[in-house]
This record gives sequence, structure tokens and C-alpha cells, in this order.
Amino acid sequence: MAQVPPATPLLFDRALLQRRLARAQRLGPVTFLHDRVAEDMEERLAAVNRSFADVAELWTPGEASLPLGKFSSRTRISVADSPDEALSLQPGSLDLVVSALALQFVSDLPGVLAQIRRALRPDGLLLAALIGGDTLTELRQAFAEAEAECEGGVSPRVAPFADLRDIGGLLQRTGFALPVIDVDRVVVRYDNAFALMADLRRMGATNILLERRRTPTRRATMLRMAEIYSKRFADPDGRIRATFDIIWLSAWAPHESQPKPLRPGSATASLEAAVKKARES
Repeated sequence: MAQVPPATPLLFDRALLQRRLARAQRLGPVTFLHDRVAEDMEERLAAVNRSFADVAELWTPGEASLPLGKFSSRTRISVADSPDEALSLQPGSLDLVVSALALQFVSDLPGVLAQIRRALRPDGLLLAALIGGDTLTELRQAFAEAEAECEGGVSPRVAPFADLRDIGGLLQRTGFALPVIDVDRVVVRYDNAFALMADLRRMGATNILLERRRTPTRRATMLRMAEIYSKRFADPDGRIRATFDIIWLSAWAPHESQPKPLRPGSATASLEAAVKKARES
């Protein structure tokens, strides 16, 4: 009897994520990252130079939305969040799927990418932006050092972020063609670490890990974290830096019209002959 593969372990409390996003709306949301992504996404879609009949917007956080009207000629839907990360999309029903700053909160990213791939028609496009790379590396380092000093151990505070190279491999393994990955690094300056953490709260981006610490952090630890942050990551004027890496990914559902790599051994001219000809010219 074939063995059933184990389910992907859940990393995030998605119900808590929705509550944190709702709190951010009440506090007055900080939207500079989403605004940047929305503007960039509009430019990237304009560069594709085609219209998409059926479009889905996947899990855009909060009450924001993306400027997709000019690119969709027929239907646009907004996919609601779901605790089990299931997408209510019919196979082969979409020409474009977009997502802005949501996929970093997915426990089973390969599974979600596979669902998107099934929902796209041939030559359909996935365009998404997610937080990843070295995002909040300064805050992570400062907290780790402060906890090690003050509490004798380190607790998970910042979600693990996807790496650029890993995402490219995931797109290929889930059946996408022509993947393109790039990073937009945004460095924001704050008066201190507590001002940064206040912004994260108003982004709805505070800790939603299932394995997060459930007890309040000691005051001494928080003060030491802010001290370390200021000492290691401040500019000459005393303001601290916070890094946000926005990973952009685009990929297509395969179609016979797309360019394909040559088969091994199918080249009609050798590299040696090309080099020799270049030297003679």
C-alpha cells in the first residue's frame, strides 16, 4: 500500500493574521510598502502589453486593492483568505493571478503555487510580490542577541522568509514556465526600534507564528534589544535602519508559443568554432 505523504506543517496562525490586519485598520494602517508594490505592479503589467480576460487577486491584506481594471477585460475576483490555504479557483479558469504582500504568510508555498498553476489557462501569468530575503535582519539580530543575554535563549519572533533562489526552484517544480525573480530592497529609517515596531503593528505584520512566544517579553530584554539595534544599525544622525526586501516573481503557465530551450546536442555550430572565428575577425 502506498504511503500517504505527511501534511505540510502549519507555520502561521491565519486567523490571528486576520485579527492583526483588522487591528491595523483601526489604528490607522501604514501602507508605504503596499503603495510601492501597487505602483510597481501596474508598471510591470503595462510592460506585458496585453489584456487579461479573467483575473484573480490573491489575499491582498487589509482593505487595499490593486489597480487591475485597465488590464482585465472581463472578470476580476478577489480570493478570500482561508485557514487551510485552499484556493476556491476552478482549473483553467484564469488568465492572470496577482498577489501583493500575502505569500510570505503561507505555510505551504509549493502547494499554493501548484493551485495557482492549475487555475491558470495556457499562457496565463502569475505576478506576485512577497516579503522575503533579508527583511528585518536588523531587528532579528538585535532581538536574538538581547534574548541570549537577558533570558538565556532565543524565541521565534520574525517569520522565516523565502530566499530568492528557493522561489525560482519552486516555480519550476510546480509546473511554471519562464520564471523571473528579482528583489526590490527598501531601507526605511526610524528614530528607534520602538518606532519601527509600532509601524509593524500598523502594517498587521507582527508575529503570527504558531510557535511564537505566548508570554510578554521582559522589559529589560526590550530595552537591551533597542540598545543593540541603535549601536549596530544606526546612521551618524542616530536614526536606525530597517531593511525590507520585496521579492517579485512572475511566471507563465506553459504554452506551445513560448520560447523553449534547445535540446542538448542540437546546436548547429560549436563553441570552439565560434571562438576561432571571433579571433580571426
